[in-house]
Amino acid sequence: MCPAFSSDVLIRKLRGIVEISDDDAAALGSLTVQEKDVPANRDIVLEGDRPTNSFIVLDGVVCSYKHTGAGKRQITSFFVAGDLPDLHGIHLSVMDCSFSSMMPGRLGSIPHSALRRICEQRPRVATAFWRSTLIDAAIYREWVTNVGRRDAYARTAHMLCELIVRLRFAGRIEDHVADLPITQAALGDAVGL
Repeated sequence: MCPAFSSDVLIRKLRGIVEISDDDAAALGSLTVQEKDVPANRDIVLEGDRPTNSFIVLDGVVCSYKHTGAGKRQITSFFVAGDLPDLHGIHLSVMDCSFSSMMPGRLGSIPHSALRRICEQRPRVATAFWRSTLIDAAIYREWVTNVGRRDAYARTAHMLCELIVRLRFAGRIEDHVADLPITQAALGDAVGL
């Protein structure tokens, strides 16, 4: 049995989405989470996997991506501290994309059974998870618009502005400075260049 994890990043994110009571926060804090450090550019979950856990970004930046038939990578989203990038995996038996760390970071792995249980017992937490997933879907739609209809400068500016807003929301910007070691190749993969 793993000890309770440092749930501050998750609670901060969810409280930014819906009102979470102290009891709900305590329940989130008591989740069994296996934490691990990951180096940069490490695959976490691969398209086609059948995971029984979802992961939370505790520190660092993670991307979701897909490969084209020609082997080119398209980054489809970035995730920061507090995000549950593969939360949809609770209801999907097979992953439809892959996830990779963009920088050294820390992840937590939460069993799907524990996530289902907390959603059944804590309706506000279920609502927060649902809204978080809807926000992710809205961001995906913006990314489609970004890659499909904006010029290179606007694509890059939009993506960087999104990351700044998300990092600020996660409490990861200090004195107007953020740690964001994204390579030119990754930037190109994210904005379709």
